[in-house]
Amino acid sequence: MRVHICAVGRLRAGPERDLTDDYLTRFERTGRGLGLTLGGVHEVEDKKGGGKPAEAALLEKAIPEGAMIIALDEHGKVMPSPKFANQLASARDGGRGDLAFVIGGADGIAPDLLARADAKLSFGAMVWPHMLARVMLSEQLYRAASILAGSPYHRV
Repeated sequence: MRVHICAVGRLRAGPERDLTDDYLTRFERTGRGLGLTLGGVHEVEDKKGGGKPAEAALLEKAIPEGAMIIALDEHGKVMPSPKFANQLASARDGGRGDLAFVIGGADGIAPDLLARADAKLSFGAMVWPHMLARVMLSEQLYRAASILAGSPYHRV
């Protein structure tokens, strides 16, 4: 199953980019043998300032056709890492070819795109900057692959 990150904004060189790249490289290495690959990081930017609706239109184009969509949203479901790993495995085992994680801009994701999502995921009650959310998602993808591989990275 190809895992995609579809996000508003472009990660510039710096610590967030370094961390994201590191965790995604680890995910690729660990996930490959598990049938989990990185389909890509698709960055979109609304240069005309159309707000959430314009961002949603750009995100829609970045999401692969037929992909399962998981939106990162402050009102989404909070779950422990092992459950997150099991959900990735279930999507993979259920024959999903693509899974797209959607990260909105500073104002979040437009309601119509949120309504299309198969699931909504939250990293807790606090609101995180969307660039840090990308780092956190990348780490959780690596952690999920490590859990599924039986690696000691995740400790209970």
